[in-house]
Amino acid sequence: MKNLEKYQKKLQNYIGKDRYQHTIGVMYTAAALAMAYHYDVDKAMLAGLLHDCAKNIPHEKKLELCKKNHIEVTDVEQANPFLLHAKVGALIAKKKYDVDDEEILHAIAVHTTGAPEMGTLDMILFIADYIEPGRDKALNLPAIREMAFQNMEHAVEKILYDTLNYLNQKSGRIDPITEYTYEYYKNRRNLVV
Repeated sequence: MKNLEKYQKKLQNYIGKDRYQHTIGVMYTAAALAMAYHYDVDKAMLAGLLHDCAKNIPHEKKLELCKKNHIEVTDVEQANPFLLHAKVGALIAKKKYDVDDEEILHAIAVHTTGAPEMGTLDMILFIADYIEPGRDKALNLPAIREMAFQNMEHAVEKILYDTLNYLNQKSGRIDPITEYTYEYYKNRRNLVV
């Protein structure tokens, strides 16, 4: 927890007031989900705190960091480099904040697109980023907030479904991993039923 306080101060100056408020909301929402699902609260809070640590890095710099560190960039990410903040965030968490826990780094790396076969921390962070108290524009938010504390996989599926619908209506380019992840969780639900 000492590192958490130290990182909070460091991060607050780096990401700006609005992003910091969101980050604190994600950190505490991740803690609540961790408690509900019997997961390590400190790890969830650290992942929540650092999940957007690369958000303010200029797009060209994100692309440069990916190239320099051999981070794969999809065509969609190349065209929309703002999406790279998750992958670059895992790199920054490791190099700038000395995080060496692979679960935390992976959760940060997949917190925007999700990933098939997400672990508990991956789902906690993915959901917390979507439902934190400062969020108020997403469709079905009250239902997803309730669902998040009942069944994380169902919440992940619903978040992905709503995200894909939103992007389709907006005619935004969709990262194929988001579609693949949605299909994975939809099929898992169908297998269980």
